[in-house]
Formats: sequence, C-alpha cells, structure tokens
Amino acid sequence: MDTALIVGYLASFCSMSSFVPQAYKVVRTGDTDAISARMYTLTVTGFALWTAFGVMRDEWPIILTNSVCFVLSGFILFRKIRGPRPGEARGDGASRK
Repeated sequence: MDTALIVGYLASFCSMSSFVPQAYKVVRTGDTDAISARMYTLTVTGFALWTAFGVMRDEWPIILTNSVCFVLSGFILFRKIRGPRPGEARGDGASRK
C-alpha cells in the first residue's frame, strides 16, 4: 500500500472520530453551552465545501470522510442553535425552564 494512501486513511479516521465524542455528549446530555455556534458554522461550511470538492474531483475518500464529518458537525450545530427542549437535561444537572 502506498504511504500517501496510508496517511490519507489515518487522516480520515482522525477527522471522523474527532466529532463522535462531542456528538455523543450532545445526544446524552443535551449540553451545548460550551460550543461555539460560529466555529461550528464555519466547520460545517468547510465540510460541505470539501464534500463538493470531492464530488467535483470524483475522489471517494474525500467525499465519504467529509460527508460523515458534515453530518456529525451539522448535528452538533443544529442542537446548539435549537437549544434544549423543555425538560431536557443541560448536562449540569439543571433543567432550563
């Protein structure tokens, strides 16, 4: 296997797995207080653009990696913008009213 391909697969794995713990925490606790909506907006936009770039170049590793990252970071951004629903835990043991 080509060294560049191995580096690419490792980079893809790191990129995708970096959002899983945050998304899991948001699902589990509903807490998005420490998350920057501006940063996630920029991140989601970047992943959308990388996905489009991959489609234009017909590069499946770029398409798949950035699509997964787009969905995970988009979910986090959605939850941040939406905010907790009534009665949903915030993560600090308190509920918003």
